[in-house]
Amino acid sequence: MKIPLTISAVVVLACGGASPQAQQSAAVADPRPANAPDQKPAFAGQTDAPLRATNVAFDVVTVAEGLEHPWALAFLPSGRMLVTERPGRLRVVTADGRLSPPVTGLPAVDNRNQGGLLDVVLDPAFGSTQLIYWSYAEGHENGETNTAVARGRFVDDAAAPRVEQVQVIYHQRPTLRSTLHYGSRLVFARDGTLFVTQGERSVTPGRMQAQQMDSGLGKIVRINRDGSIPKDNPFVAKDGVLPEIWSSGHRNVQSAALNPATGELWEVEHGARGGDELNIVRKGRDYGWPAVAYGIEYRGGPILEGLTQKAGTEQPIYYWDPVIAPSGMIFYTGDLFPAWKGSVFIGGMQTTNLVRLDIKGERVTGEERLLKGLQATPESKPDRIRDVRQGPDGAIYVVTDMPQGRVLKLVPKR
Repeated sequence: MKIPLTISAVVVLACGGASPQAQQSAAVADPRPANAPDQKPAFAGQTDAPLRATNVAFDVVTVAEGLEHPWALAFLPSGRMLVTERPGRLRVVTADGRLSPPVTGLPAVDNRNQGGLLDVVLDPAFGSTQLIYWSYAEGHENGETNTAVARGRFVDDAAAPRVEQVQVIYHQRPTLRSTLHYGSRLVFARDGTLFVTQGERSVTPGRMQAQQMDSGLGKIVRINRDGSIPKDNPFVAKDGVLPEIWSSGHRNVQSAALNPATGELWEVEHGARGGDELNIVRKGRDYGWPAVAYGIEYRGGPILEGLTQKAGTEQPIYYWDPVIAPSGMIFYTGDLFPAWKGSVFIGGMQTTNLVRLDIKGERVTGEERLLKGLQATPESKPDRIRDVRQGPDGAIYVVTDMPQGRVLKLVPKR
């Protein structure tokens, strides 16, 4: 293992003669101007939470490198990791950074643009089932694609790792001619059902389907582990509504985790120019996209009618303008970093950093940016943080979505 750099989370502010505490209270984590400065939050603290620097010093350790656009990781009981590479490979990574041959037996993926092999999780009863689940972009002969989820029995053979008895348990419907906005985070609920986050595929025909209940685009769905539909889903047996839908009105959800205190699903989804949202995902709720959104279109101008509030839609508990481009998310519960216990960590791809949030109940009370400017070499571009996981050792692991991607971990400074 190599330690490429040492980072301290101490933030230095130069604001006259005010005390450090006063300076910190007056500052925000992101000083860039908003894309939509005339938009007003629905309640105090919904955006631009005060900077809360925790002054935690840590080392960033390189666990593995040489991965091509890695997207997600999951820990095996042995402490080794399963890591997906977007071109379609799944690897086993040892604690000392050795990469296995690609795991065989996976179905083909469509790896154009944002597509490919995406998330991976272990079955809640992995010790007895040996099942793993993965999401991916599924291609079709007509050029259309969709988000899909498969599962298979993982055979942990060092020389020839593989999956057997593979079943595709979920196909997003309808398919669409787009290679964008697959969503694809997989999160098991406490009851063993599986949440699958999705996108609306970015293009206008898909975007408008985020509000159509006969479409899986722009929805979070909830399925059983075999792909069947839970009987207590909110729209079971309702005419014209897909029974797998749990919530609607989402843009592109690539961060998701269960709140360990409540068991509820929290997610962060991509906005356009502004409007990344942190939401608590509740049964049957509509989160507004594209009728209601913060931020503006990429090309400038309002999103549809420019509404940020509308009866019958949910407000995000927090939003960012400018965006962080979120991917990956954890609630930190470890003991390795006591000052961070209870924090939410989110990967930032556009801001190329790790976002830390202080949470009190259902409100964000502070924000901190870590790993800013992280680079593999002085000549390379800053790392896009694609996934965030808590390891069994209490360290925080991140995956960098780069042509020469890495698995890194944060540990207390030596």
